[in-house]
Amino acid sequence: MLVRYRSQVPTSWLGPFSRPSTPSPLQSPTAHLDPEPRSTPVPDGVPAGRRASPGCPERPPGLEEALSALGLEGEREYAGDIFAEVMVCRALPRRALPRTVTPEMRALVVDWLVQVHEYLGLAGDTLYLAVHLLDSYLGAGRVRLHRLQLLGVACLFVACKMEECVLPEPASLCLLGDGSFSRAELLCAERRILSRLDFRLHHPGPLLCLGLLAALARSGPQVLLLATYFLELSLLEAEAAGWEPGRRAAAALSLAHRVLHGAGSGPEPALYSRAELGPVEPCMVRAALRGPAPGLAAIFLKYARPQRQGTSLVAARLLRHPPAGPP
Repeated sequence: MLVRYRSQVPTSWLGPFSRPSTPSPLQSPTAHLDPEPRSTPVPDGVPAGRRASPGCPERPPGLEEALSALGLEGEREYAGDIFAEVMVCRALPRRALPRTVTPEMRALVVDWLVQVHEYLGLAGDTLYLAVHLLDSYLGAGRVRLHRLQLLGVACLFVACKMEECVLPEPASLCLLGDGSFSRAELLCAERRILSRLDFRLHHPGPLLCLGLLAALARSGPQVLLLATYFLELSLLEAEAAGWEPGRRAAAALSLAHRVLHGAGSGPEPALYSRAELGPVEPCMVRAALRGPAPGLAAIFLKYARPQRQGTSLVAARLLRHPPAGPP
């Protein structure tokens, strides 16, 4: 198997999560994740939760051209089915995090996953699937706090098997965890995830929804880049798991249009009303204005680089001093 390798390896950024206490020799590898009672598997987005919109959405004009813009020219015959599958994907049921895990702790793990994801040069959909698997697992039962980092990287490993052509070696992922878990523990965690989720791993993520909506709205590259930044910021928020991928994508695109071009600009939401997008946008705005907060700086710094046109810096400035809307 091919392995991506670079000379320098980042160490763990999770502080107290990076050095778990030594397990008892009487425990099996499975017990390290915590031997909680068997719980009901959480579906991967299709069989549980709420629909993005009632019934099947109407086929919007220009859908075939939008798919062609995304490199899916060969799928034009199935354009309506693809749109329905992607945009009507259900959200996870709204469930509280386990008592041992706070939203702040979850955000620390997601921030670290963003760094590992960028370091390995993985596809964008891999990150969104990894966070979806993490939220699905957390919603299904208890998790020991010192195993939270292991759970996160195991979810990323599973997501790589779904989305990537070249997989990272388990030993490389252990090295990125600063030795806080072994290869055997990582593979054991992978089996626990597959078992708890009942192998339900397919999930049309919000990144695909965003690309489709942006192509339909004929949004420019600057708007799409800013919307992608807002969408990635939503990964840090635990409440975002209860929003449909299509709604998150529509909110990010609508917010990007307004931030760049002023209030009243941009296309009208096709599947959601302004009122439905209202609760989603404030969390993206708060995260963008938070800046490089300690332990939550990965996405801000990632989009502050010249390769991404300093998008995070531009977003913070425009949110504090919004441009005037069209007359």
